[in-house]
Amino acid sequence: MNPTYRILFMGTSDFAVPALQALRQNGFEVPLVVTQPDRPAGRGLELKASPVKKAALELGLEVFQPEKIKTPEAIEKLQTTQPDVTVVAAYGQILPSAVLQIPKVACLNIHGSILPKYRGAAPIHYAIMNGDAETGVTLMYMNEKMDEGDALLVEKTPIGADETTGQVHDRLAQLGAKGLLKALDLLKQGQAPRVPQDHSKATYSPSLKREQCRLCWSDPAKKVVDQVRGLQPWPIAETKWNGMDLKIHSAVVAAGQGRHKAGEVLSVSKDGVLVAAGEGQVLLKEIQPPGKKRMNAYDFTLGHAQFKPGELLS
Repeated sequence: MNPTYRILFMGTSDFAVPALQALRQNGFEVPLVVTQPDRPAGRGLELKASPVKKAALELGLEVFQPEKIKTPEAIEKLQTTQPDVTVVAAYGQILPSAVLQIPKVACLNIHGSILPKYRGAAPIHYAIMNGDAETGVTLMYMNEKMDEGDALLVEKTPIGADETTGQVHDRLAQLGAKGLLKALDLLKQGQAPRVPQDHSKATYSPSLKREQCRLCWSDPAKKVVDQVRGLQPWPIAETKWNGMDLKIHSAVVAAGQGRHKAGEVLSVSKDGVLVAAGEGQVLLKEIQPPGKKRMNAYDFTLGHAQFKPGELLS
């Protein structure tokens, strides 16, 4: 590849970091990195830089952090970079037409799903919570609508039966970086396709809400476990016991059937806590009580003598 393109890079979360690093490692000129402003975080609410800002500064790149990307001042700043291609990955703001029109060649987005499936903010979470066997990244041409642009390239990967959102996220971030290099090469050669999405098959993955973290024990065991996997490492699945909110970090489908109340604790052992689901059984492996660190589920029961077979999780 002859990396003569000037790239305006826009991203915020750690999903975007491998793509930015790949651009610099392969000799692309990146005159400006645009990311979200530093935000308060942690118990002290100290301002925290985004992962992309940290990576950009380590690479010696100029960083721009407008509160709103659609202001005339922000747009003028982007225009001065005169990019050939704008690359967007998990940036966090809707781009107006004036920004999309800045690059000479294309404005590309790296999206963490096989579009048109899972348009929106949380595609990886939903793929795992829904028990999908496959996911991927789509390199698409951006337009003013959310994730509706034509696809340039799709890279696919299987989802392991025990994989969490965090594990798949990290693999897709790397896959997106590799796909980006391929897409830029295709553009340079004049061989980049534009494949319209089938909008009739579109599904959506909006930002997760607190109620989606609550485990529904009347669901089949596999669905309960898929929800735990999909919410790990954030925002984490929850259940309630004896008025206490318990975070569930790890769980597996267990062998066993029988008529039990959904959410009933069936047994406690060093292997974990066995709970009845609407269909089948779930073995809880790691639990986190309020104000405590995550721990082995059996260790949790040692500190709560009343947590025993016959108790109900809700």
